[in-house]
Amino acid sequence: MHYPFVPPHFPAGGDGSDSNSNFSLTFAPTARLGSLVSENAIIMFGRRGCCMSHVVQRLLFGLGVNPTIYDVDEEDEPTVAYELSRIIRCAAAGGNNPAAVQLPPFPAVFIGGKLFGGVDEVIAAHISGDLVPLLRRAGALWL
Repeated sequence: MHYPFVPPHFPAGGDGSDSNSNFSLTFAPTARLGSLVSENAIIMFGRRGCCMSHVVQRLLFGLGVNPTIYDVDEEDEPTVAYELSRIIRCAAAGGNNPAAVQLPPFPAVFIGGKLFGGVDEVIAAHISGDLVPLLRRAGALWL
């Protein structure tokens, strides 16, 4: 499933409905991205057409995982990165130093509602054999 970033656009009535958008705008973009992260066993946020996003996507498909893919256009990248950083900081608020948590460069992979990392972390976990058990625990892989 692919989700493009749709910036908020409210009609003159301000009711949050817009037949041209790909998701309901009754939620603020932050709430919607937070929902996508928490509701999907695995979701990848990546630049549209990025070769590294394609590498992560193909690796996950090859393992039998069907990740949710959220394609980010270049002009929307700062907004999406900011919103994802807020989600990460909120999740780490109970930690020792939430300010030190940063979003990796795209692609950013969330597994089980938590930031896993970028392409380096995904490939390193795959090589070490840690990725498949993690995907099983998150419910992204059944076999």
